[in-house]
Amino acid sequence: MSQRDVIFSAPIEKMGDFTFDERVAEVFPDMIQRSVPGYSNIISAIGMLAERFAKPNSNVYDLGCSLGAATLSMRRHIDQENCQIIAVDNSSAMVERCKLHINAYRSDTPVNVIEADIRDIHIENASVVVLNFTLQFLSPEDRQSLLEKIYAGLRPGGILILSEKYIFENNVANELLIDLHHDFKRANGYSELEISQKRSAIENVMKPDPISSHKERFKNIGFSSYEVWFQCFNFGSMFAIK
Repeated sequence: MSQRDVIFSAPIEKMGDFTFDERVAEVFPDMIQRSVPGYSNIISAIGMLAERFAKPNSNVYDLGCSLGAATLSMRRHIDQENCQIIAVDNSSAMVERCKLHINAYRSDTPVNVIEADIRDIHIENASVVVLNFTLQFLSPEDRQSLLEKIYAGLRPGGILILSEKYIFENNVANELLIDLHHDFKRANGYSELEISQKRSAIENVMKPDPISSHKERFKNIGFSSYEVWFQCFNFGSMFAIK
C-alpha cells in the first residue's frame, strides 16, 4: 500500500534537487496521482496501444519504468507469442519495488526489469517503446540522440509512446495552464508550501519542451506519423509511428 506523499509538507531549509530516492519511491503512487492530471487515463491507454501494436517475437520497452505502472498495463493487454517487456530505470529504489509489483501478478508475457541508464540500453527488434514522463528528466542535449536510437531499434510500423509535461510558447496560455495544474494539486490536498517547495526542487531537474519541439524531432528523425493523443492542462502524451 502506497504511503501518502508528505515529502514537502514541512519547511525545508536547504532545498536540494529532486531525486527518485527511497523516500520518493515509498510515496510515488500517491505523489503521481495527485500531481499529474490524467495519469490514470494515460496508463490505461498505454495498455490499449500496446495491445494494438505489440507483435509476436518482438521486444517492448518501458524506459524510465519507475514502479512499473505502464509495464503492468501493457502486460495485461499484450497477448502475443514470444513477446517480452524490458523495463528500465536508473533508481535502485524504484527497480526494487518494480520487481515486487511485477512478481505479484502472473502473466504469460515475461518482464525483465533492469537497473540502468536508459541512454545505455540497446534498443532492438522493438514493436513498442514507452517513455512515460521520462524524456523531460534527461539533459536537453541527450534527447535527440535517445529518440534516434529508439527509432533505429523500432520495427517498421512500431510505435513510440511519449508522455511529458509541456511548456507553451504563448506566455498567457503557459501561465494559465501552470495555474490550472496548481489548482489541480490544491484540489488533491497539497498545500501552498508543498506546491512551492516541490516546484523549487524539480525546476533544475526537469526541463520540459513545447509540443512543437517534440514534433520537430519526430519529423527530423523520420517517423511517418506523430500526434498528441491526450492532453490535460500542461501534461500530455504523444505517439510516433515508424
